[in-house]
This record gives sequence, C-alpha cells and structure tokens, in this order.
Amino acid sequence: MFMQKPKVVVLGGGTGMPVLLKGLKHLPIDLSVIVTVADDGGSSGKIRQDMDIPAPGDIRNVIAALANVDDEMNEMFQHRFQTNNELSGHALGNLVLVALNHMTGNFYEAVKKLANIFQVNANIIPVVNEAVVLNALMDDGSVIIGESNIPVHNKKIDRVFLTPNNVKPLPETVEAILEADVIVISPGSLYTSILPNIIISDIVKALNETKAKTMYVCNVMTQLGETNDYDATSHVQAIYNHIGPHTIDAIVVHKEAISKPIRQIYEKEQSFPVTYNINELEQLGLEVMEEHILDPHKTVVRHNKEKIAEIIYDYAMKNMNGKG
Repeated sequence: MFMQKPKVVVLGGGTGMPVLLKGLKHLPIDLSVIVTVADDGGSSGKIRQDMDIPAPGDIRNVIAALANVDDEMNEMFQHRFQTNNELSGHALGNLVLVALNHMTGNFYEAVKKLANIFQVNANIIPVVNEAVVLNALMDDGSVIIGESNIPVHNKKIDRVFLTPNNVKPLPETVEAILEADVIVISPGSLYTSILPNIIISDIVKALNETKAKTMYVCNVMTQLGETNDYDATSHVQAIYNHIGPHTIDAIVVHKEAISKPIRQIYEKEQSFPVTYNINELEQLGLEVMEEHILDPHKTVVRHNKEKIAEIIYDYAMKNMNGKG
C-alpha cells in the first residue's frame, strides 16, 4: 500500500543546516530546502561580486550534505584550492555552479542540474535567483552593509534587510511553503544565515498564510556579534520582529548541560550556551520540545543529525494534515 510522505521544507543556511539535512535525507519524506544566497565572504562572495549571480557557497554545502555519491566525489566537490593564483580560496563546487550557470543562463536551473548529478532526492531552491546584499540596522542607528561585516562590528542588531529591497523569491519557494506539512527553521547564524531567507515580503506572507506547522531548531550556543546574551526567547522574538508573531508553532531546545571542557573552548570566542525559560516560550504560543540534541561523540558543539531528524520526522507525521 502506498504511504503518503510528509512534505517537509527546511529554511536556512550556514553550518547548522547541512548537519540537519544529513539526517533527514535517509527518511521517507518529500523534502524541499530553501537556501540563503546572501553570503559575501570568501570564494562565494568573490563569485557573487565578480559574476553578479547568487552566492553559491551555502547551496554547495547543501548539495554535498544531500548527495548520494561516493565519498571521493563529494570530497572533490568540496575541495578548496590553496594556490598562489586567482584560484586560491575557491571551492571546486562553487566553480562548477558558475559553469552550469553560464551553460543554462539560470542559477536555479544550474542548481537543479548539479543536484541531479549528485543524485539528491530533494528540491534545493535558492531563495532568490539573483545577487542580493544583506544589510543590518544596528541599535545605534548605523547601517552595516554586507553579511560578513555584520558580526565583526559586535553591535546590537535591530533588524536586517536585503537590497535590492523589492527582491522577489523564486515562485517555487512560496509554493513549497504553502504546500508543506511542516516547515523547519534550521539552526545557524540567526541574523546572517536564517533571517535572510525569511524576510522577503512574499515569503513573510506565505509563512503567515501556510497551514503547515513551523518548527524552529534553536541554536545551542550564542554567537559573538549576532546573539550576545540571547536566550531562546530572544531568538524567537528576533524572528517575530521580522516576520510577525505566532509564525512559529514549536521550538526544539537542548536540555542537557554542555560539558565544562567544551564550554571553555567556546568561552574563548565569547560564545555561551543558549538558556531557555519554558514559561516564557509557552507564553509566545510555542510547543517546547526539550531534547538531548547534541552529538555526544564530538569535542565541539554539533547537532546529533539522527536525533534531530527523528524529532522532525515524528512532528511531520503528527501534523500531515496541517494546522487546525
């Protein structure tokens, strides 16, 4: 008997998202991944600036995470050149995306072709199909231009916004959000990896209109220059300030204390465990999922991909009929 698969949409970018996707790719779900393209650092930023195309770095990492090819091919795809010429610092996968973009004349088509080559069983969608710049309005009224510049100023962020300001998402992003059973906001840099995906007006509208349940996998550690002194409530409130209240239905938080040796490593970077207050989160209308979500075998803070995938899958199966 044919069993219907839940439609799961994951929104995000940065380093947290691929870990989550590595767990999800083995599950019987209909998966769509909406990826930020606002990166302006390193190889990805240079390509965006020189070629006037969406930044490919986060897309590359998502393809690598969801790939069903041998390890050597994936390793080659992620290889970063260390040379004394213009290739230095570039990741091969970024250059392949540039080549496919030239061949197809369309960045999204390039992404689809590359995902097909790497036997990805998911729909990977760049949030927009053009080059964009992420900007931040700080609490002191100053404006910081460029995703990589925002954290280094170490000022309190009021809000972030994209330019051009009338940018339109790909229609496939809106369609995926409206048709989803569950939407997952992945862990990652809150202001520079997560919010760039969800602040575009048409996506804000879709997130407010969808019948899907929305789950936020909260960061485990704070990030210097972005979320200094933030607890879980502060993370949610920042999202609400950008896209409106009651847009998240559930939050996953890590309930176990971080070991002292690992805490000490992060304290050198002024990064600290994200605390949470269940009553405050419930007052925001959230179902709070307290779970042990870190990989116990790692000597740094990394999510347990199997555990997170299991939480998401169970939630998706429970909510296949949407809200209400």
